[in-house]
Amino acid sequence: MNLTHDMHRVEHWANTHHPAWLDVLRVALGVFLMVKGFMFIQDTQALLSIMNKSQFPWVSIGLAHYVAFAHLVGGLLIALGLITRIAILFQLPILLGAVFFINPDRGFYSENTELWSSIIVLLLLIFFLVFGSGRYSIDRLIRNPDKDWLY
Repeated sequence: MNLTHDMHRVEHWANTHHPAWLDVLRVALGVFLMVKGFMFIQDTQALLSIMNKSQFPWVSIGLAHYVAFAHLVGGLLIALGLITRIAILFQLPILLGAVFFINPDRGFYSENTELWSSIIVLLLLIFFLVFGSGRYSIDRLIRNPDKDWLY
């Protein structure tokens, strides 16, 4: 099977079956990530304490800065719909770590809202990684500059 051909088929199907409310959801996801990035920058110690409670307490302050920067820049790119899939690829390791390595002993049925928000964000990132940025995005304007943006 030709992987490139299959990816183009999936992308074409996703582009033709992408309702406008999904674009609103993508923008909300990007804004949420940017807000989390601002929160991490404002209180780097809180992020470091979260990382120290994880299974890997030896993580460095450099990783904390990566998380904040990736959320800020990646959230902006996701909200704008610009190189969305690449921005999502930078977010996935962070969210996988948040879901599976930060306090994994609490389980999925705990009342930990941070865990549940991380799970929801991870699922949304995977969704938009597959389905792309959608109709109302800069990616679409770059790919099809002659088409009407609001079609």
